[in-house]
Amino acid sequence: MISFIVGVLILVAGYFTYGRLVEHLFGPDSRPTPAIGHPDGIDRVPLPHWKNLLIHLLNIAGIGPVIGVILGVKFGAIVFILLPVGNVIGGAVHDFFSGMISLRHNGANTPLLVRRHLGPRIYHVYALFLTITLLLVGTVFVNIPANILVKGHTDWFWVAAGAIFLYYFVSAFFPIDQIIGRIYPVFGAILLLSSLAILFGLAPHASLLSEVSLSDVAANFTRHPAGEPVIPMLFVTIACGIISGFHSTQAPIVARTMTAERQGRAVFYGMMVVEGLIGMIWAAGGMALYAHRPELLASGNGAALLGELVNWLLHPAAARFALLGVVVLAITSGDTALRSLRLVIAEYFGIDQTPVPLRLLTTLPIFAGVALLLAVSQSDAFKILWNYFSWSNQTIAAFALLVAVAYLRRQGKPCWVAVVPALFMVFIVLDYILFVSPRAIQGAPLGFGLPPRLAAGLAALLASAIVAWIRYRRQPEVE
Repeated sequence: MISFIVGVLILVAGYFTYGRLVEHLFGPDSRPTPAIGHPDGIDRVPLPHWKNLLIHLLNIAGIGPVIGVILGVKFGAIVFILLPVGNVIGGAVHDFFSGMISLRHNGANTPLLVRRHLGPRIYHVYALFLTITLLLVGTVFVNIPANILVKGHTDWFWVAAGAIFLYYFVSAFFPIDQIIGRIYPVFGAILLLSSLAILFGLAPHASLLSEVSLSDVAANFTRHPAGEPVIPMLFVTIACGIISGFHSTQAPIVARTMTAERQGRAVFYGMMVVEGLIGMIWAAGGMALYAHRPELLASGNGAALLGELVNWLLHPAAARFALLGVVVLAITSGDTALRSLRLVIAEYFGIDQTPVPLRLLTTLPIFAGVALLLAVSQSDAFKILWNYFSWSNQTIAAFALLVAVAYLRRQGKPCWVAVVPALFMVFIVLDYILFVSPRAIQGAPLGFGLPPRLAAGLAALLASAIVAWIRYRRQPEVE
């Protein structure tokens, strides 16, 4: 229990100390935001600060801080320390710069920021990579909440999936203040209450929470039942909560609705810290569940473990409410993933989103793609693609942090706050793809399958070279 409490204190203290330092280095000022300087009535619309806080929290908090941490806490109590430390110096920094740099570029999405700060050569490849990833997110976040809602009654699956799909279309197409701005406060209340329900349900079982072990630290924390090392595996298992590239695709949505730059620390840095707190609660629940029923450590089915957890801790009515909170997490990330994809495609092809016909022209192909992927979502081809999601998500995070390094350097500001997490995330994505393979990690996607030390050594060398190149190279002349 001490490790859990220490982790919570790290998150809270990190917001008021490290978060303030990061804000100071960026230097928010009084210049007009996109919603004030260039309103369009669709995406760049001024919204109240409290709504922006809730919208961004729900956008970034997918099922990662629930199912991801339930699986991730198999690595042991070290999660209670790595999650908050990674959140404060990595994930929250990533989210803050993703949002604030977008704010300074009229709400631009990450591909345009990559073009502006990393150069045009990588821009087209990155835009395609991001498009595929967001399509996968949108599809899976129809599939998962639909399955949770029908609770095994497969005859009703397509009814639930169809309803979610229709909501996603409406949410992605209509002006942000008409749908998202109105219903997200309700969704936010459900999310926070469901997490509090888990926390109170966990209280009588606090003695089941273990503490950080120095022997685990010495052995790369290999407490995982399958012997998976924390580095790199933990950092692709627990994305949301520590750091997630998906957040960089969501930050521009709120950057277009903020009314002052000084709101940025609370919105971008602060809501990532709140997501970390949510992740800590569910991680503690997962640890208690494994202590209560050790045989579940062998299960890799996150959704099934989630069901076991809420049914054990909560009264049946409260358990249903907690599951509703998880559905809200998935839906409120799926809808804005597809809204973000509409904006990415519109920026790439230069399609004005103000006229309804042009916005419809941009939106319909996206949902045709989601419908096609949903139809084949049980196929082996889709499963192979989804196996790479965690890795591609963290690759997007690495790009966002490299953009932050280049931006700070261009502004003549200290860039170490971005260099440190950028170096680590580039290392993680390289180490992961060099280390994993179906024979090294059961169910892992294709990789090189190198021995752990060799993979880590090569990844460290390559990551150092890449970050040094971004840090010291001549800045691209792209406007």
